[in-house]
Amino acid sequence: MAKPRLMQALMALLLAACALCAAAKDAAPVAANPQLEARMMALATELRCLVCQNQTIADSHADLAVDLRQQIREMLEKGMSEDQIRSYMTDRYGDFVLYKPPFKPATALLWVGPAILLVCALLALFVVLRRRQALGDDAFDPETPDDVDPHAPAR
Repeated sequence: MAKPRLMQALMALLLAACALCAAAKDAAPVAANPQLEARMMALATELRCLVCQNQTIADSHADLAVDLRQQIREMLEKGMSEDQIRSYMTDRYGDFVLYKPPFKPATALLWVGPAILLVCALLALFVVLRRRQALGDDAFDPETPDDVDPHAPAR
């Protein structure tokens, strides 16, 4: 009776191992030249993953990011410079692909937008506080102790 259970357990273990092997991905391709790989990774940290959008293509595991890293690797092997590759990527995907887009009229709002929002928020806070300061004491609810429920019946 122990042999059939042992065989069943071994078969289950074998099936689980086969399932894990089937789900495994191939290793990411790496250039034979470590200097080329370092250049590729440095350039990949400057480009945004178009799928993830908050990661560089160096950090992303999305299929598109893997493909773009391979494309950069191939371009470097062909002798293209980093500037040529950046230019190719921006021509193809726009300035959005750059993790730090250049300051120009089309991207000016990206650069000055947060400062404008901060100034507007501080101005609104200043106006609200000035209006509250001008109100009399009768405009506010009287202070009540925290332990007394104003809706509870009197004792």
